[in-house]
Amino acid sequence: MYTNQAHQNDRLFPHVDLDAWKQTLAAHGRTPEQLAEHQGDANDSTAISRRNMARCDQQIPLMFRQALAEHPDVVTWARTLVQQAGGRVAPRVEHGPSLLLLGPTGVGKTHQAYGALRWLAPTGVVAPWTAVSAVDLYAALRPRKNNDPEAEFWKLAMAELLFIDDVGAERKPTEFTEEVNFRLVNYRYAHRLPTIFTSNVMPQQLADRVGDRVASRLAGMCTQVVMRGDDRRRKAA
Repeated sequence: MYTNQAHQNDRLFPHVDLDAWKQTLAAHGRTPEQLAEHQGDANDSTAISRRNMARCDQQIPLMFRQALAEHPDVVTWARTLVQQAGGRVAPRVEHGPSLLLLGPTGVGKTHQAYGALRWLAPTGVVAPWTAVSAVDLYAALRPRKNNDPEAEFWKLAMAELLFIDDVGAERKPTEFTEEVNFRLVNYRYAHRLPTIFTSNVMPQQLADRVGDRVASRLAGMCTQVVMRGDDRRRKAA
């Protein structure tokens, strides 16, 4: 019979397709077998890892569900977050540097960003994250019936770990998008909240797309990684 205790165990120690995590686990010197039968304390490293991994499996888009952080600067950034984790009960990502991935379309920026989130998952550090594309961010914050833009804004602004994909995609930023970008980046800069940004521009073009104030704060808060290469999507096609 399926009991409440069984339901509790499913929540604390959820099922994870460990075979899909072999490469990421290997990067941490771990094996799927080490996580397979764990039923220990809910706040120990392995239990936290399993919950993190299950959330990645549920919420990362299918295209990136097995993304692997391969760029050394991306891995170094993620490792720094783990080293700086705080928390009284269990280590938790609370403050730390941000990450800015720049480069032309199709070079793998989004892949590396989701790879970084997956890299963090098996470390045993609580790292609740929120991911949104810039265009969806602007859509969510536009005033409309039965929508509270300020509530939506603060939900994202105060997220413990935030990933914003494709910042500066609009070639002619509007007053609205400039205001959203500045408020969001400024808050997270001031409170040292770790954020992953991707943008389809090179460093010298960033200020033209997001404005000098935002570009200055991004420079001050982020590890900047410039990615080059061919459009991998077109190659695959």
